[in-house]
Amino acid sequence: MATREATWAYRDDHHERFARTYFRAFGNCVVSSVGIGTYLGDPTDEADEGYRDAVGRAVASGVNVVDTAINYRNQRSERVVGDALAAADVDREAILVATKGGFVPFDGERPADPGRYVREEYVETGLVDRDELVHGQHCIAPDYIDDQLDRSLDNLGLDTVDLYYVHNPETQLESKSRGEVYDQLEATFTRLEKRAAAGDIRHYGVATWEAFRVPSDHDAYLSLPEIVARARAASDAAGTAATHLRAIQLPFNVFMADAFTVTAHDGAEGPQSALWFANDAGLDVFTSASLMQGQLTEEMPGDVEARLDGDTRAQRALNFARSAPGVTSSLVGMGSPEHVAENVDAGTFEPLGAGAFDAVFE
Repeated sequence: MATREATWAYRDDHHERFARTYFRAFGNCVVSSVGIGTYLGDPTDEADEGYRDAVGRAVASGVNVVDTAINYRNQRSERVVGDALAAADVDREAILVATKGGFVPFDGERPADPGRYVREEYVETGLVDRDELVHGQHCIAPDYIDDQLDRSLDNLGLDTVDLYYVHNPETQLESKSRGEVYDQLEATFTRLEKRAAAGDIRHYGVATWEAFRVPSDHDAYLSLPEIVARARAASDAAGTAATHLRAIQLPFNVFMADAFTVTAHDGAEGPQSALWFANDAGLDVFTSASLMQGQLTEEMPGDVEARLDGDTRAQRALNFARSAPGVTSSLVGMGSPEHVAENVDAGTFEPLGAGAFDAVFE
């Protein structure tokens, strides 16, 4: 588990090569504002080797946020992260490890008959009720998430996950009402509160694609104030002293800036964007799609790019994401050593100040 002492020691070892605000607070820890993501790539031994090397180099270079999910590359990403951290000459307690559960994962490779695999592995064993499964691939029920967390801990070779996300809960809205999804989240949060009390996770959160950055009348919308209220109710039900809900994850980049521009969440003084609500509520924000899966290395609005520091377009795009209010860390896929060097060096440049960031949207 990441600790205050180890993360601060890690910061002290690395901070001199980075610009101001590169390391940021996460609870009583400090973490890098560039994080390594492990989503992209084929489920192959070659891709495994690339990630294993990249994760090792990243944590040795000043990146102490590692993000994965049990379904990424058919569980291979979690396993590679575990291998890389075990082999790294870095204190495990200096690294924030985040993973996710929600999408049904295959095991190593895509089976010839995916439907049969899900039925035999999850439905017929009683781990998942058919009514809880959306499109045959997504479930956030408490017993299922319990099982997925256990598998993730095993894949990662860890006793504790620092941040465990419920993965894309808006998927459930395709077959359930919003109230039903909130009820299910509260039940699952209650289970996660108990797992936090047992020491299996330190914090939990919600990772989304659309839910928090769309208008309130959108089919995929989920309310952050309601999520926070349900987490507090879950803490009460589990008997924990305070909620362990700590973070959200959502896409944010130059072309996908809705989390800053769409005011869909009711705050104390009126509607707020997801970023500002999270900031006021004390939730850490981790941004995904920081390079828009590589597209921003090819194209970026010239007037925005001109405001950003960095030697490469990838660095400038990453620094835009790191500049948004309330962002703790911006995740970027690093499947090779070359990606690591370029992306880590983005942190040697200053992100935009608040005034300059606001000016981009004027």
